[in-house]
Amino acid sequence: MQAFTLIDPLVGLGWSDHWATLLADHPGEPARVIRHDTKVLTVQTAARVLRIPMENASSDAVVGDWITVLDGRMNAMAPRSSLLTRPNVRGTGDQVLAANVDVVFAVCGLDRPLPAGRVDRLASLAWDAGAAPILVLSKTDIAEDPVGVRAEMAALHPTLDIIEVSTKTGEGIAEMRDATAGKTAVLIGESGAGKSSIVNAMLGTEAADTGAVREGDSKGRHTTTSRQIHIVPTGGCIVDSPGIRQIGAIGNPDAVDALFDDITDLGADCRFTDCSHTSEPGCAILAAVESGAVDLLRYQRWRDLVTEAEETQQRADERAKRAQARSQGRQSKKRSRRR
Repeated sequence: MQAFTLIDPLVGLGWSDHWATLLADHPGEPARVIRHDTKVLTVQTAARVLRIPMENASSDAVVGDWITVLDGRMNAMAPRSSLLTRPNVRGTGDQVLAANVDVVFAVCGLDRPLPAGRVDRLASLAWDAGAAPILVLSKTDIAEDPVGVRAEMAALHPTLDIIEVSTKTGEGIAEMRDATAGKTAVLIGESGAGKSSIVNAMLGTEAADTGAVREGDSKGRHTTTSRQIHIVPTGGCIVDSPGIRQIGAIGNPDAVDALFDDITDLGADCRFTDCSHTSEPGCAILAAVESGAVDLLRYQRWRDLVTEAEETQQRADERAKRAQARSQGRQSKKRSRRR
């Protein structure tokens, strides 16, 4: 087995014995993908930054992947610990955002309306990836009532940690650094929510491009056009990413249940093990809603997202079955021709 030495800057990017073991049998320099453009992967090794044309790399590689590089080419990729994706708004497949992520900061600017459903969807993406979601309320310096908004968000999303941030005053930046220390974190949210400004504040330098927002609707341009990892001086690394206009249909019921575990944990006390939590007698969740222990609107948000996820998953399964049937049909025709 090939032995790798833990040398900066790989340590800053999260290099550990775990990744060394996974890549030990593959020759080449260990590296992490730190940027992904259309035609080029940018990777960091212990000694240098390399730009690898996509024809010399795997099309599956994304920001956050751990790989080995040999003779200027990507040679191998380590199995991922997590994969952050979002549903394709066109309804087919998923868009991959980043690999091997530990924390997802769902950034929502307080200069615009903040629908509870959007927060639920962003947090569900994190749970689906196996990462921990944290709600970041940005631009508190221009909010009319940041204390009231935080209280409202805490009531609407009781299972989420919340950090209030202002890059103008520095509020919350230390908390974000603490949450990132020793981890790989990624920022997701709308354009203009302040993600790149937060990255710059965490790094203490102007590493990420920022842009103005329109006064009429607080929408921003896509200043960040590619996902890129930055090493945080106080520990850990952060992935800046382009804004997300639409999240698409959630397709993992388990991720939804994880977000609403204050509700789903009550299901263990239901009379029937196959309770749908919609109308059955002896349903502990419905009883909690009736007593006020569970907020009715939160229960309805959970049920709506679960239904959406189940239907999306069913459609995906049906598409997969049809694709498999077509593939088997083509193979059968080929065998018939050979005869």
